[in-house]
Amino acid sequence: MSMTTRTDDAPVPAPHAADSHELIRVHGARENNLRNVTVEIPKRRLTVFTGVSGSGKSSLVFDTIAAESRRLINETYSAFVQGFMPTLARPDVDVLDGLTTAIIVDQQRMGADPRSTVGTATDANAMLRILFSRLGTPHIGSPKAFSFNVASMSGAGAVTVERGGKQVKERRAFTVTGGMCPRCEGRGTVTDIDLTQLYDADKSLDEGALTIPGYKPGGWNHRLYSESGLYAPDKPIRTFTQAQLDDFLYREPTRMKIAGINMTYEGLVPRIQKSMLAKDREAMQPHIREFVDRAVTFTTCPDCAGTRLSEAARSSKIKGISIADACAMQISDLAEWVRELDEPSVAPLLASLRETLDSFVEIGLGYLSLDRPAGTLSGGEAQRTKMIRHLGSSLTDVTYVFDEPTAGLHPHDIRRMNDLLLRLRDKGNTVLVVEHKPEVIAIADHVVDLGPGAGTAGGTVCFEGTVAGLRAARTLTGRHLDDRAALKDRVREPSGALEIRGATTHNLKGVDVDIPLGVLTVVTGVAGSGKSSLVHGSVPAGAGVVFVDQSPIRGSRRSNPATYTGLLEPVRKAFAKANGVKPALFSANSEGACPACNGAGVVYTDLAIMAGVATTCEECEGRRFDASVLEYRLGGRDISEVLAMTVEQAEEFFGSGEGRTPAAHRVLRNLADVGLGYLTLGQPLTTLSGGERQRLKLATHMTDKGGIYVLDEPTTGLHLADVEQLLGLLDRLVDAGKSVIVIEHHQAVMAHADWIIDLGPGAGHDGGRIVFEGTPAQLVAARSTITGEHLAEYVGR
Repeated sequence: MSMTTRTDDAPVPAPHAADSHELIRVHGARENNLRNVTVEIPKRRLTVFTGVSGSGKSSLVFDTIAAESRRLINETYSAFVQGFMPTLARPDVDVLDGLTTAIIVDQQRMGADPRSTVGTATDANAMLRILFSRLGTPHIGSPKAFSFNVASMSGAGAVTVERGGKQVKERRAFTVTGGMCPRCEGRGTVTDIDLTQLYDADKSLDEGALTIPGYKPGGWNHRLYSESGLYAPDKPIRTFTQAQLDDFLYREPTRMKIAGINMTYEGLVPRIQKSMLAKDREAMQPHIREFVDRAVTFTTCPDCAGTRLSEAARSSKIKGISIADACAMQISDLAEWVRELDEPSVAPLLASLRETLDSFVEIGLGYLSLDRPAGTLSGGEAQRTKMIRHLGSSLTDVTYVFDEPTAGLHPHDIRRMNDLLLRLRDKGNTVLVVEHKPEVIAIADHVVDLGPGAGTAGGTVCFEGTVAGLRAARTLTGRHLDDRAALKDRVREPSGALEIRGATTHNLKGVDVDIPLGVLTVVTGVAGSGKSSLVHGSVPAGAGVVFVDQSPIRGSRRSNPATYTGLLEPVRKAFAKANGVKPALFSANSEGACPACNGAGVVYTDLAIMAGVATTCEECEGRRFDASVLEYRLGGRDISEVLAMTVEQAEEFFGSGEGRTPAAHRVLRNLADVGLGYLTLGQPLTTLSGGERQRLKLATHMTDKGGIYVLDEPTTGLHLADVEQLLGLLDRLVDAGKSVIVIEHHQAVMAHADWIIDLGPGAGHDGGRIVFEGTPAQLVAARSTITGEHLAEYVGR
């Protein structure tokens, strides 16, 4: 080993070669809007990536660093195993060096399957099932007997076994004891179809008795029943015999000739269940969704009372508590109950269960219950739930990647989240965080600020260094890092009030409150205090109320801001009118599509176990349209050139001159108002960041004719500089005569409010009460709640 010499001539060993890899090096990253980005990220440190929405943070962290780490890990598996894994393309980057295993903890919602709960997603249910199978009385079986995903079954029959060179037939029987409720099949709810919404019993089929979308007389869906020959199509359905009605509604699939064509006849009810009810509600067309909402009722299963478990599973108890009772408890209460159990025979299991439940409490999710459906969690709750399995992990020297871990957190809870991030770092891990909140930026060891703008105006590193250096650098983030919204000198006077009396949704405790109208009202409180329950559960949905919640935007790579907002419709009509042709020609998903790539602009090649490749279509050169369509112009531009415009450019184009289209201009103005002026109209929705999608949704609702706007954490994903623009937008809505109700944690929005309703004092059963009503100045002066303390600290009072 080589030696170096100190000044006192005492020899010391030279650094080991393995200790020289202290950096993650990224050179020439060009993913999405990144422009040859080069950064060096220190390992075993907390690095925060910041910048305006759309500046390239996620492209660098998730689509480049984390994506390459995952791809390289996948390549270590055999070709056979890789065939069952998603194919990942190599990111567009010259050099990626010093990568470690990446664990991504993002805000993607958990699966909406009703069988997936908080308990099943974190393995807490698995440990509870083992616990009850060992200690529950009466003993009913293995852990499967307590699982609502395992059905009880039994069978018997003859089997042939080879014994002593002879084949001998033996009778065998088997029994599996599962915990699934047989009535609801472990879903907790049962669905009933309202037959009166399917047909008018006083009419015949020929008279149009079917009231289902797509079942009009003359269509094949209708002819399947009217020409089946199983009943008379010219007689009212009310006159059908019981056998005919069963054939009409419930007959099993049967092959028969109808109108001279071999078809499969099936009863109306199972056909509707397969064709409509099996689909995701959010993915349905609006008229189909309206029909499903009208025709289908979801009720709590009467046999299991919504617990999903069989009677036997509910009968086995530990100290008077069944597994259904345990899963229904608030997790903080369940942790106390488990702590009281003292049974040496299952001591290791109890220790692991206690650790998992304590992690829930520590991370600020103690107000949840294990039977809470995973699909009902917000993005922030889902991300923190995913963190549970990593907090007690023995793994070190891995890279944890977080996407705005403070989303949905009260300032009181952000401090606790910061402690968890630092704890992960101190175990010897590299922690990469995409974040806007100054409280998180402040604890960073290293900061990478991207920008200077968004979209094509971003994609470069504006600053790399310490937090103190960021403040001195005077980048957009650095300038706004210490921004503080001031309390208003004067607040608006309400024009009326929305009365809520005796609200008991979820954890609300008979809340009585008057929400003022005609002003900006902010509903706040710690996570789980009952804010969403009060607003979404008590504000009557219907005429005049516009809800902009956190449900994700659904869109394929063919969807873009122009299609999502409805902008493309008036644009197509304007092109069609100017050129005397059909509007359908100007849709890349219809007649105008390039025949080579079917309007996708790229050709996707599946390479089986290797990463798939997307290449720009050689026929249309990525413009998505047939060459003949591009000959038609409006104001000197073809349709592909219009879709390549930014919102700002398009607003000017459709606002005056030959391209003037008032309907399109209105939509574009709304997009610009919410800070999306940099987006291109044809940019796929799949490439938008979370903050961009949230504001896109808000822009689509701004044209709704509603008197009350309800916004759920509109600052999610917003840069510090964009919050000021959001406050201006909220002011414009109120000044236009709207009533704006905002569920929010951001202190700048609280300080800007006319009225604050604070819920608490804690979360879960410790919340659900109004702890303050009044102006922000009164809340700061009183400092009587957790929110008041943090708001006073924020405004410097």
